[in-house]
Parts: sequence; structure tokens; C-alpha cells
Amino acid sequence: MERIPAHVEARVEPLIGFLRELVECESPSDDAAAVRRCQELFAERVSDIADTRLVNCGAGFGPALRVDFRLPGPRRKLGEGILAVGHNDTVWPVGTLARMPFRRADGRLWGPGVLDMKAGLAFFVYAMRALIELDLPVRRVVRLWIVPDEETGSHCSRALTEKLALGSRAVLVPEPGTGLDGRLKTARKGIGSYRLTVKGVASHSGVDFAAGASAILELGRQLERVAALTDLKRGTTLNPGVIRGGSRVNVVAAEAEAEIDLRVVRLRDAAAVDRKLRALKPVDRRCALTLSGGINRPPMERTAGVVQLFRTAKALAKRHLGLAIAESATGGGSDGNFTAALGVPTLDGIGAVGEGAHAPHESILVDRIADRTALLALLTHTLGQ
Repeated sequence: MERIPAHVEARVEPLIGFLRELVECESPSDDAAAVRRCQELFAERVSDIADTRLVNCGAGFGPALRVDFRLPGPRRKLGEGILAVGHNDTVWPVGTLARMPFRRADGRLWGPGVLDMKAGLAFFVYAMRALIELDLPVRRVVRLWIVPDEETGSHCSRALTEKLALGSRAVLVPEPGTGLDGRLKTARKGIGSYRLTVKGVASHSGVDFAAGASAILELGRQLERVAALTDLKRGTTLNPGVIRGGSRVNVVAAEAEAEIDLRVVRLRDAAAVDRKLRALKPVDRRCALTLSGGINRPPMERTAGVVQLFRTAKALAKRHLGLAIAESATGGGSDGNFTAALGVPTLDGIGAVGEGAHAPHESILVDRIADRTALLALLTHTLGQ
């Protein structure tokens, strides 16, 4: 394994070329044809080292891509494999390249989706190329699973991801690391999305004010109750991020609604908040409340299996790369939330080091490409024995 870092370093430029192709193949979540084009490009570029298969996720979505690498060494007839999970969909609409072109400047690579998370996908491919070219045996099946809908909640791909994870010894998620020091992620908050709808009674605000029951006022009262469920010490937050209501200024509002974002550290906290939200009662009895939604992503909790994976990565980085890597917890979610919640050891944030995900300054550090790719190769080889 001592040869891996130098081998990867010598192939950074071809890796950047591959990454450029991925970034310039725009693939927003809501454009199934664009996502398919990117998946097909990816499959073509790895055809020399892997067997690939497009997997239908459902109407309105592009396909997922399963990539099985042809690594050296005899495979185990039995035993669980190594699963890497990522996504090629982005938040950027087709045409974004016109104002945010892929470019190399100031020690960084810039472009839509370069950090989140096309770089991580490219890193994993070149990590596998290193193992193949160095003829380093891996006795377990190694699979990369690329979903088309992570940015919109992974609704169509979740069941497929969970099925693959249950047959795996460990899951590696090459999403971006935390901060410009690239901390790995050993915990992520769970995410819930709710819609609270209020039905009131309309009336003329000047002629018959008392006959009305304002849905807007009722929603405001309910949002005070919702806000009271936030518990910063436990890491539980509820954010009414979008509200709508009313029809005209001189009409007592008959309808109002709020979209609420929930973040929790522990799954049991999500269940407790869910129960309290569903127990809300109207202050004005003439109004009616309806709550829809629920938990979309369970939290990725820092279990013993997750900690062991991190310690393995930390030891490999120190011994072979001369790097001290740290861990982090984040409020954002990934498909690693699903795999960790199944009890499968999962290590997240092993991808690119950079900043600006979902923002115009999205970029990655060029001088961190080699060590992150090498770490993925080292981890896969170690776990694959």
C-alpha cells in the first residue's frame, strides 16, 4: 500500500480531465434526460475497469448507476462487500455553465456540482484505478452506487440504496468533507419536512370582521408552539422556512400554510417531535389544522461501527499520507443517513475538500485531490481483505 500515494499523485491530471467531463455534463435532479446523459458518460468512462448497469428508479427521474469494479485478487465466495454511495444530480439547472464554467484558478477547480459531489465520484474511480494498476488484491466485491435524486430527498432511490447497503460490510460516502481542512463526517442530523395547513373562515374585513376566523392568525399562534419544540442542547431545530396565506388585504384569510424543516441528532427525538406536531390543536376552534409530511432522512448516529471506520481511516492517513484527519458532525443529510440507520458501518465526507456547495463559489482545492483519492484507495484495500 506504500505505493498508492505516489501512484495517485502522478495521475491527478487525468483525474481532473475526467472530473471536467462530469461537471460539463450538467445533470439537475429535475431533468431526467440530463441525469441519464451524465450516468451514461460515467459508465462509458469506467467501462475498462468495471461492469455497469443503469437501474430505473421511477417515472420522472433519471436512472441510478451500479458500478461493479473488476479489482485484482480472488473474490470471496461469501462475505459482505464494500459499497460506495454517491449522487450525480445537482441543484444547478442546465445552462448554469454559461455563467459558472468549469475552470482552474487560484489553486481550485470551479463549477456547478464540482464539490457536491462529482469530485467524490471521480476520486473513487481513480482510487479503484490505483488498486488495479498496482495489482493490489481486494477480496471483497466493491460497488459504487450513484443515485439520481439525492438533492431532492432520494425518494425514488432510497429503497434500492438500503437493499444494497444490507449486503455490505461497510459503506463509504465520498461526499465533501467538512471545512477547508476536510474533516470526515461521523454523524449527520436526521431531516424531516412538514406542511402545516390551516383552514379558517373568510369574511369581509371591513363589513363583517367578527364573522371571520383568520387562518393567518391561527398559523402564527401555531408557529409559536412549533418554535417552542426547538431544543438546541439536544440539537433539535424546527424552522418554518416558508409561509403562505390569504387572498386579499380586505379579506379575513380562509387559508394559510407553513413548510417546516426539522433537524434531529437522534431518531428517538424525531419520533417525539413528530408526536407533538401531530397533537397540535387550534386555538380558534373555528379553524382546522392539517399536518402532512414526516421524517425523510433518519439521523446518521455516531455508532461504534462508524467510529471504528473513522479510526481505520485516521490510522491509514497518518501512516501512509502523513496527515492528521479529524471527524465532524453536520446538520446536513446524505444517503449515508439511510445506510447508517440500518446498522451498517458508514463513513461519510471522504470526498473533495472545498467550499461553496449549492453556491456560485462552489470549488475544490486542487492540492487535496491526491490525498483524498489515496485515502479512498487505502480504505477500500484495507476493508476489502
